[in-house]
Amino acid sequence: MSLPEPTRQDTRLDRYVSSYAERTNGMRASAVRALFAVANRPEVVSLAGGMPNIADLPLDALADTFKELVLTKGIQAMQYGSGQGEPMLREHICEVMALEGVVAHPDDVTVTAGSQQALDLVTRIFCDPGDVILAEAPSYVGALGTFGSYQCEVVHVAMDEDGLVPSALREAALACRAAGKKAKFLYTIPNFNNPSGILQPIERRHELLAVAREVGLLVVEDNPYGLLNLDTDPVPAMRSLDDEQVIYLGSFSKTFAPGFRVGWVLAPHAVREKLVLAQESATLCPPVFSQYAVSSYLETQDWRRQIVAFKDMYRARRDAMLDALAEYMPEGTTWTQPAGGFFVWVTLPEGLDSQAMLPRAVTARVAYTPGTAFYADGLGSRNMRLSFCFPTPERIREGVRRLAQVVNHEFELHQTFGLDRSPMHHGGGAVGPVPDQN
Repeated sequence: MSLPEPTRQDTRLDRYVSSYAERTNGMRASAVRALFAVANRPEVVSLAGGMPNIADLPLDALADTFKELVLTKGIQAMQYGSGQGEPMLREHICEVMALEGVVAHPDDVTVTAGSQQALDLVTRIFCDPGDVILAEAPSYVGALGTFGSYQCEVVHVAMDEDGLVPSALREAALACRAAGKKAKFLYTIPNFNNPSGILQPIERRHELLAVAREVGLLVVEDNPYGLLNLDTDPVPAMRSLDDEQVIYLGSFSKTFAPGFRVGWVLAPHAVREKLVLAQESATLCPPVFSQYAVSSYLETQDWRRQIVAFKDMYRARRDAMLDALAEYMPEGTTWTQPAGGFFVWVTLPEGLDSQAMLPRAVTARVAYTPGTAFYADGLGSRNMRLSFCFPTPERIREGVRRLAQVVNHEFELHQTFGLDRSPMHHGGGAVGPVPDQN
């Protein structure tokens, strides 16, 4: 008597794994989002996320403004809208961009659900699988996730204390061409780069645009922090220097409130048409009520003064972090000196690994984002991004103190059991090269 054939038991956790599109292989969890569950615990000082501090918004006045909006324009505000975005908001957006020298027409603005969706739409209409995107080293983790989801290859371009190095950009673009690859655009955050905090001066912007024109490269300028200049006047946007070579991404998340999810793209007319079609296929239209709410805020509130209040608040937090780093961090640690934005980029003493150190930091009740999250090629192990935007100055100092204890302990272990290397100079203000050379 023959035995019955054994029934195959599928042990896969995901029964649909063989049905997913190939592009899902490029999707990665955000290193910042992965920390939220831990970093949000009250006993942990989170220096990890870039969540704006909006506690100083005039909530009573906003409540009156939004009540009036619902009573007078509620039917329109809660209906479907244009795929390009509401005309009155696009006019306001042009007024905001004018603060950085951008001369724009509302017809060339496309409203999006935050600048993250703007980046997604731009990547969708320009990139095929295998195309190359040039990006700063380090670069915004959310952008790297978007590029990966569209199966793009990210080639990092070196930075120095003034941002992207023009000669390195030329070399990277020409190397892609020689290899038979298409470099579709350069992605850059010229104002207080996330994560490094570095600001490109106006001279460097002219040099980079000259290289882009020379090699025929589109520039995507992501500018969420441009108006949060803490020590200097706003630097003219790259878009203000070249309105054909540059696509500009903007957002109200950092200068008003992130919960409305309102951003935009300013693009040449032909590109705008493709963006609207992509927007309509994604959402039909960007959230209409959010657009009306942001427009009402800009019409009725002193939003310029509110930005000044934000800057004063962030300046105090930035200064608290820089002072604490200088007081507590061990020799061999260096960091950037941001003149705006939300972040400080720290380079640890040689031999330390920020990813490996993170569990011990969380045990010490402090969180940060490891530097490897901001590279597509595995670099950044000696780096970490510290965010000063949300905690109070007192909490920032305590967080840096806790972090420094962990770094000191790791450094002592490395000196005892690792390779004996001479430490670098103390980092009380040195900027130095940004890319990690490990």
